[in-house]
Amino acid sequence: MAVQAPQPPAHRVALVAFPGIRAFDVSVITEVWGTDRTDRGAPAFDLRRVAVDSTPVPMRGGLALHPDRTLTWLARADLIVVPGLDDHFTPAPTPVLDALRRAHARGTTLAALCGGAFTLAQAGLLDGRRAITHWNLIDLLRTHHPRVNVVPDALFIEDDNIWTAAGTAAGIDLCLHLVRRAHGAEAAATIARSMVTAPFRTGTQAQFIEHPTPRADRDADTLAAVREHALRHLHEPLTVADLAAYAGMSPRSFARHFTAATGTTPLRWLLDQRIATAQKLLERTDLPMPEIARRAGFGSEVTMRQHFASRLATSPRAYRAAFSTPAPASGTGAPDSASVTGGSSPIAR
Repeated sequence: MAVQAPQPPAHRVALVAFPGIRAFDVSVITEVWGTDRTDRGAPAFDLRRVAVDSTPVPMRGGLALHPDRTLTWLARADLIVVPGLDDHFTPAPTPVLDALRRAHARGTTLAALCGGAFTLAQAGLLDGRRAITHWNLIDLLRTHHPRVNVVPDALFIEDDNIWTAAGTAAGIDLCLHLVRRAHGAEAAATIARSMVTAPFRTGTQAQFIEHPTPRADRDADTLAAVREHALRHLHEPLTVADLAAYAGMSPRSFARHFTAATGTTPLRWLLDQRIATAQKLLERTDLPMPEIARRAGFGSEVTMRQHFASRLATSPRAYRAAFSTPAPASGTGAPDSASVTGGSSPIAR
């Protein structure tokens, strides 16, 4: 009789609660880490709502959050997430700020969604570090916390194991990225599919500030068709010139329209699709490295290894060792576009 391998312990996540936190961010954190999806292959999580005491925490709209742990539980957490604020000048309770400082000193990963960056700044944890918040709050964060190095053009950013995210939807991006970072691309994709959202969104926050949507609907439709075509032919040696030709545009015009629509360049987008495809294959198959490199369109294992090192700070073999859940490979071409984690890296490091 086969002996089942012991299951890894649940990843412990703390949602820090105090009056003034945003209900939306609480919902995002709860949806990502508070829903049991182990029957679909997602990892097990242990999400706790942590506050100064057990008093219900009021939120806008007549809602209230009921804590199930006090701040002492933060010492056990693998990840601590701070929701955004309805009023960005809301002072966090002193015990919360002290607990966040202690957690960072212990090496615990901290993350703040949207205006949650103001809470981390109150604690002094962003002094001298890079951080991001909603584009409409950037000047406010700079003015009231001048020691923070505010970066305006990322969806989320990390500095010294402290993560911050831009506006509302970017909080979802960061939460999924933190899952991907700890558990692999397939785990994040499983949760994203359940939430009916993109597991890896394209571009930077800048696209939501100044750039309008494409002027002509036909341009948007054309670019969407080009991306779909690229995903289905990723194993081929595609170039930006190839994609421009498929769109019926000059390379220069294509690059301009593509960047305006997605917030990233065609070359960067294409490379990110190749990396995401390789990640999937490393996690889900036992294919040899040269075959994975071919299917992902890198051409050679050496090229794939170089891009993994520069973009993911790891090697394909190390990535497989960390996240592999082998499954039989099928077919000889590129993975179907439905199985590809889409989008370019929204992270600034």
